[in-house]
Amino acid sequence: MINALRLVKKNLKDVKIVTSGAGAAGIAIIRLLISLGLQKVVLCDTKGAIYKGRDGLNDEKIQMAEITNKDHEKGSLADVIKGADVFIGVSAPKCVTPEMVKSMAKDSILFPMANPTPEIFPDEAKAAGASIVGTGRSDFPNQINNVLAFPGVFRGALDVRASDINDEMKIAAAYAIANFVTDADLKPDYIISSALNKDVAPAVAKAVAEAARKSGVARI
Repeated sequence: MINALRLVKKNLKDVKIVTSGAGAAGIAIIRLLISLGLQKVVLCDTKGAIYKGRDGLNDEKIQMAEITNKDHEKGSLADVIKGADVFIGVSAPKCVTPEMVKSMAKDSILFPMANPTPEIFPDEAKAAGASIVGTGRSDFPNQINNVLAFPGVFRGALDVRASDINDEMKIAAAYAIANFVTDADLKPDYIISSALNKDVAPAVAKAVAEAARKSGVARI
């Protein structure tokens, strides 16, 4: 997300993000992005947009409704994705259509992460006007793979015997990963380092350990 927005020259606090999927992954992603400055976001589940007062919300979704969808948008994913800058999918295959991508803002960014079949395939999204697409698959550009994060996050936390893994540590990890793509290398098909890059984990560990110290959760 950091590098994709950098490439299209948009700021996280100004963009509108729409998600499909409001389970553990979707909620964790949005909470972290909010801590990074995200302000305009609408989460969708199988019944459509999540908003304050909607019937049938569980406790977690009620909490998310308090801090998201400030404009109280209602309707289906197709309704609320109109004009969005970014789509994040952690849900079901093929739930995003080319028409939905066409309705998004200029230089749209999509992260359809459902595996093995994403919410929309990159070639379809690009043909419909998407600027940048990342998936969870290794056979497409911009594979978003958690192996870039978790070894370094845990190594850094363990190295300082951190009492918690807090947002400061997660944000430090995100920037450490993002910084592996230089300005010279940054392009629509290369916004994140390869999952096979062995240099990422040590860099993430160092950044996480430092963030733990600065935020007061390091014990050594």
